[in-house]
Amino acid sequence: MEKRASGVLMHISSLPGKFGIGTFGQPAYDFVDFLEETGQTYWQLLPLTTTSYGDSPYQSFSAVAGNVNFIDFDKLREDGLLKEEDYNTVSFGDNEEAVDYALLFKVRRPILEKAVANFLADEANIKVLAKFEKENDTWLDDYSEFMAIKEHFGHKGLQEWGDKKAIRRDEERLVHYRRLLADEINYYKVTQYFFFKQWLLLKAYANKKNIKIIGDMPIYVAKDSVEVWTMPELFKMDVDLEPLFVAGCPPDEFSDDGQLWGNPIYDWKSHRETGFAWWIYRIQESFKIYDILRIDHFKGFSDYWEIEGDSKTAKKGRWQPGPGIALFRAVQNVLGDLPIIAEDLGYVDDRARQLLKDTGFPGMKILEFGFYDLTGHSIDIPHHYTPNSVAYIGTHDNDVVNGWYDSLSVEQEEFVDAYTHRKPIEPVNQAMLRVLFATVSNTAILTMQDLLNKPSSSRMNTPSTIGSNWQWRMRAKDLTKDKKDFLSKLTKLYQRGNEENDKKTIY
Repeated sequence: MEKRASGVLMHISSLPGKFGIGTFGQPAYDFVDFLEETGQTYWQLLPLTTTSYGDSPYQSFSAVAGNVNFIDFDKLREDGLLKEEDYNTVSFGDNEEAVDYALLFKVRRPILEKAVANFLADEANIKVLAKFEKENDTWLDDYSEFMAIKEHFGHKGLQEWGDKKAIRRDEERLVHYRRLLADEINYYKVTQYFFFKQWLLLKAYANKKNIKIIGDMPIYVAKDSVEVWTMPELFKMDVDLEPLFVAGCPPDEFSDDGQLWGNPIYDWKSHRETGFAWWIYRIQESFKIYDILRIDHFKGFSDYWEIEGDSKTAKKGRWQPGPGIALFRAVQNVLGDLPIIAEDLGYVDDRARQLLKDTGFPGMKILEFGFYDLTGHSIDIPHHYTPNSVAYIGTHDNDVVNGWYDSLSVEQEEFVDAYTHRKPIEPVNQAMLRVLFATVSNTAILTMQDLLNKPSSSRMNTPSTIGSNWQWRMRAKDLTKDKKDFLSKLTKLYQRGNEENDKKTIY
């Protein structure tokens, strides 16, 4: 990521379409075409893994398995696995700008079950599945069994299953469930095949257009996950797989209680003893589906906030040392130099800065953060940026630029207007995008909501809240020619054009 370039942050779930949530269908291919047309180089996504309670892609049942909500029914029809009448009369939600996850949980499953049955009815597909199982034998069986047993217990969390022997992976009990739940296990295997087939075809299309995919890897896994079930020795857990300690952030100016994420804390001593084998594996798996990897909460590798497992808030915790550079040297020794972005936001101290420097990874700069301090001394004010960084107006955890600007004080708004040389009639989103693309950061990533000039209601996530996050979707009609032209001209003006796509002059 050494050359000047740009891209768009837009999760699959936010794509337009007729299935209530963005999928790997035609609108995704159209989005790639838009990126190519405007001279972009990168498409940045949120994690593609499964989601659980709260719908967050950062709380997944698996660090590897894909989110089957993204499977496109039209693509399954093209493969002969569905008929249009299997889904064209189903309501996937009334609001085209918001995902109704509860509804999708109910209505998508019967359609996918029909596709799975049709797939397994063909002997040739049985061989295809066997090949897929062999290629993914490090995780597919465990994941499918975990999800089938979880479903058997009413979708309850791992620690709440009504069978202690199943929780502790007693082999005799596992054999019992493999027999009892054979059809359900096959369902989870086949839908994972659908997911990866459709995603890898879409990624190949993007790569052919010279668009690279930036994927996202959460630092932690969920308490209710197949990794905790199959590898409890890698976490600080008790015998019933209850976390002894959980992750979060200490209190700060944004939260008096801090953030209680609830993810189990890693037993880093155990990871060191294995030579960080699981991390090497996890990163290797990530690069099978992404071109570049953003690692979330990079601070946690230098030191992390550890909270007692039964705490109700994140107030009472302690900083503990993380694995540091030893982890990334182990990864490099096996996998070589990798294109990784470090999400170095939040409480960043000297230890975290040193780790970032030692790895050489580009960190992140957030334009919104730079204007709270009216002195201009913030590390996120553009005149303090460095080339080896990735610049954003905000991330999925921040308000969109219009909502952010509306929340500022009069003095802060005046500072923004003066710094960006904003004209009286210029929308603030365009002024901020100008500054973003003008920075010295080698890479600039805009969020789609900001290009579309969307209000605060389009915000993707408000941390420490549940019930209204991860829902925003764009409408196809919102991406007008004038917005495309604005992005194209901005990209060329600040020399961020994709060299393969940038064939025209600025005007």
